[in-house]
Amino acid sequence: MSHRCANRAGTWSRTRLLAFSYAASSLATVALAGAGLAADLAPTPQIIPIVPHVSQSFVSELRAGAFAHDPFSPEAGGVADFNGEMLFAKLPIDADARWAFLVPRPHLGGTANFTGKTSHIYAGFTWDYDITSAIFLEASFGGSLNNGSTGLRPDHNALGCNGLFRESGSLGYRLDSHWSVMASIEHTSNAGLCNYNRGLTNFGGRVGYTF
Repeated sequence: MSHRCANRAGTWSRTRLLAFSYAASSLATVALAGAGLAADLAPTPQIIPIVPHVSQSFVSELRAGAFAHDPFSPEAGGVADFNGEMLFAKLPIDADARWAFLVPRPHLGGTANFTGKTSHIYAGFTWDYDITSAIFLEASFGGSLNNGSTGLRPDHNALGCNGLFRESGSLGYRLDSHWSVMASIEHTSNAGLCNYNRGLTNFGGRVGYTF
């Protein structure tokens, strides 16, 4: 009798152990499945890149500023010149992102002097290079028409021609995606193609607004 009871007790213990193991295994499975479901339902964080503003309009930028009128020439003195410039969208040339700075923007502009010294209008192409997302360098080249003196006069530069080449350079800083400020210098001359070639060099500051 005692032997039969002992067998029943052993059988009952094994049954309880198997039941406990099965229950623990089931709970673990449910927990793992719940964790996986939570991970699937959790929103995946997205990294949104900062994309620099790129003008989509035909006129990409307007600029205005003041220049010192060639302070080391016969035309030195007087009030500063007013400069205004319009830049258009980049030429439709496909280029790798690393070489995009080689694609220029056409420009039109003028520098006006209000004291009877040389003023000029100009057109050409502008190239921009980003040093950082905020700081940029710029160079431009083209032609200009002026109302200055082509010969020797005591208070005017001897420009030689009324049609000259024009080069300019700027160091700029973007305040935001639209506004920028820049220090600029411009030079006009005829590269020795006319009898005189004193040239004209102005420099100052400008503000730009990109559309």
